[in-house]
Amino acid sequence: MTIRHLKIFTAVADSGGMSKAAKELHISQPSISQAVSELEKYYGVKLFERLSQKIYLTKEGELMLSFSRHILDSFEQMEESMNQAVEKRMLTIGCSVSVGTCLIDGILDEAKQRIPKCQISVIVANSSEIEQEVLTNGVDLGIVEGIIRNRDLIVTPVCEDELVLVCGKEHPLAKEKLVTMEMLQGQDYVSRESGSAERNQFEQLFEEYGLQLNRTFCSTNTEAIKNAVIRGRGIAIFSKRMIKDEVSDGRMVIVPVKDVSVKRNIDLVLHKNKYVSNEIRIMQEILTKEEAQYAVDNLE
Repeated sequence: MTIRHLKIFTAVADSGGMSKAAKELHISQPSISQAVSELEKYYGVKLFERLSQKIYLTKEGELMLSFSRHILDSFEQMEESMNQAVEKRMLTIGCSVSVGTCLIDGILDEAKQRIPKCQISVIVANSSEIEQEVLTNGVDLGIVEGIIRNRDLIVTPVCEDELVLVCGKEHPLAKEKLVTMEMLQGQDYVSRESGSAERNQFEQLFEEYGLQLNRTFCSTNTEAIKNAVIRGRGIAIFSKRMIKDEVSDGRMVIVPVKDVSVKRNIDLVLHKNKYVSNEIRIMQEILTKEEAQYAVDNLE
């Protein structure tokens, strides 16, 4: 039993005859008769009574018709919805905080030009949360920094990023030309929440040196951390991209730490079983272009 069978059956019931249904559906009358016969054989019932060269619905036929109308109506709604979905694609991107602050706007601008009919939504969270969203199909793709360990995820480098230690312009370390890790002992520290790549990578160095920092401020909000640093509440770790404006206008100072350089990749993350739609393929191309542009910028 198929949708075609139901369409033919309903057309016969509505038109009151097989010849009329054949004309409406533009198919032969034998095909109409065969479809009705197949339905009757499938369910083991008579759907029509043939009396005096006219056909009438049986009780079973009336029952069948009520379901058939409902099924055909639902089918048409599905067809319409799916056709609309094809015309207007949707894509959800998960970004880590650094990416959401510094990179995503340029990426979205190009995506709008290349896939204008695609509705793109963005979720910004820490890297570990975005990793989980990719795993559970909460987002179509992730753009994050840090280390992705899950073997179900495909990781493709987009560009390189650098983490730096910063402080406010009035902070004692702001006047130092070079500081050692030992000089950071006991410093007030403004940090991200657990799960952020910034915290995990740089704090590992603190632990290796046995440093004890005084965590005075912890927030999920990047601007809150920036304001705390600018007001002298402590040192902090930031992506160099994220504090470019604050360093440029003198509100923040990058603290040079002797023999310490923390760099990491910003990566495109996809589930290995994710269907690569045309929209995702274009995003891959845009992000590959971002990697190439980063290389050019660092040669200049």
